[in-house]
Amino acid sequence: MDGTQMPAARAAFTARYGAGAEPKAGPWNDTIALLLSHRSVRGFTSDSLPDGTLETLVAAAQSAATSSNLQTWSVVSVNDPEVRRELAVIAGNQKHIEQCPIFLVFLADTSRNGRLAADADTELVGLPYLESFLVASIDAALAAQNAVVAAESLGLSNVYIGALRNNVTRVAELLGLPPGVAPVFGLCVGHALPGREGEVKPRLPQEAVLHHETYDANDAGHRAAYDPRLAEFSRRNEMLGDTWTQRVIARLGTMKALHGRDRLKDALVALGFPLR
Repeated sequence: MDGTQMPAARAAFTARYGAGAEPKAGPWNDTIALLLSHRSVRGFTSDSLPDGTLETLVAAAQSAATSSNLQTWSVVSVNDPEVRRELAVIAGNQKHIEQCPIFLVFLADTSRNGRLAADADTELVGLPYLESFLVASIDAALAAQNAVVAAESLGLSNVYIGALRNNVTRVAELLGLPPGVAPVFGLCVGHALPGREGEVKPRLPQEAVLHHETYDANDAGHRAAYDPRLAEFSRRNEMLGDTWTQRVIARLGTMKALHGRDRLKDALVALGFPLR
């Protein structure tokens, strides 16, 4: 990178990793700067977005990679206030679902290819297997991340809503999903409320996630260095000042913390994914 880019790159790495934990600086451009500036926003204005914004975001989503071009994902744009209200309750009373001008539910969708097979009078013997559901979920995630990057490039904010998986059965009912379609997560998109723009959240040191040649499980030191950085971020953003270690244990340490997702496999089977 040239000398004019170095300060911006250094500041972006510091924001993402914390002072003293920045990785080696390399090539730099506006796209990388945008990616490193990502943050989750949980407060939105009611301002409407320009016509065609939704379609542009979906076009970006459809431009993501998709396994074997199977395109096993779909998305539902939800505008009905009553439906949004119930989705917010399912997701633990996340009110931003009701506030944001665009709320999307990304879906793992094998039903379209099932209909294709029926029209061709043939059987897709690989469709009932876990691999097909995994591919569909990955397709949905890749598509959604493209939409997120596109939205942020337009100056919009967003937050993923994984808590829709608290009750995929009810979400499927609300959205009229056919067998072979399941909600993977929601996505709020819009303009951040003033004062709610959020802050770049520090991530684990790169040494904890980047391995060379073989996996290195000696990450205790990296985790210990990260704990106080996340705790300080939480205190600045009026959250519980928990360390990352405490958050992981709280999120995965009890059945109650799963909020019903311990029954997700059975619910997915009932929604038409045999998961063989």
